[in-house]
Amino acid sequence: MKAKQDWIETAKKNAAIEAVKHVNDGFVIGLGSGSTAAYAIEEIGSRVKREGLHVLGVPTSYQAFMLAVKNKIPITTLEEHTILDLTIDGADQIDEELNLIKGMGGALAREKIVASASKKLIIIADETKKVKILGENNHPVPIEVLPFAASLVIHRIEKNGGRPAIREAIRKVGPVITDNGNLIIDAIFGPIRKPLELETQIKALPGVVETGLFVGMANIVYVGKTSGVEKREKTMTS
Repeated sequence: MKAKQDWIETAKKNAAIEAVKHVNDGFVIGLGSGSTAAYAIEEIGSRVKREGLHVLGVPTSYQAFMLAVKNKIPITTLEEHTILDLTIDGADQIDEELNLIKGMGGALAREKIVASASKKLIIIADETKKVKILGENNHPVPIEVLPFAASLVIHRIEKNGGRPAIREAIRKVGPVITDNGNLIIDAIFGPIRKPLELETQIKALPGVVETGLFVGMANIVYVGKTSGVEKREKTMTS
């Protein structure tokens, strides 16, 4: 078990190192949340120290903010920079068309906002996150909702065949509260063959802030493997 965890962490780190090679002097960067994105933040910090790289970071969560501060990456905001050069973030599932499920770390709304503000979204992950179809293995879609609307959203999702549940905190009593003060509903839909259609349906529910379906947003994905890193790029269509 430990050996498997060790190679996964190595794979995450190797993917992060490749992604950070896209960062140039003067860039404004979206800083993703979670354990894989943490390696990218650390690598950016190392380049700042090693190369004197001048960058600014827009964190997607309090966790990312604290990591950036720890690694001496200057912080900015979307108010000051509405267009970012790139964002580096992780993912929970990645399908063959580079569509994503994100949000198991609870920062999906801010992650999607920052990704949308970026010229390029680079995703980093280990190869256990690759799937043929999103939703495989009963993986849930995280949905951030206003607390007032949670029961309504749950009812509507159940009515449409989903299996929703409010995410409970692990080290506190009660639900997980996002950085925006909202709740997260984890909804299982089974294999998601039309992710854009599902995304549209969920977003239409009153009280939904954002979903963890990131459809057509990733430009480059670096997948860390047992040996080396696989690079996958978005196919350009006319």
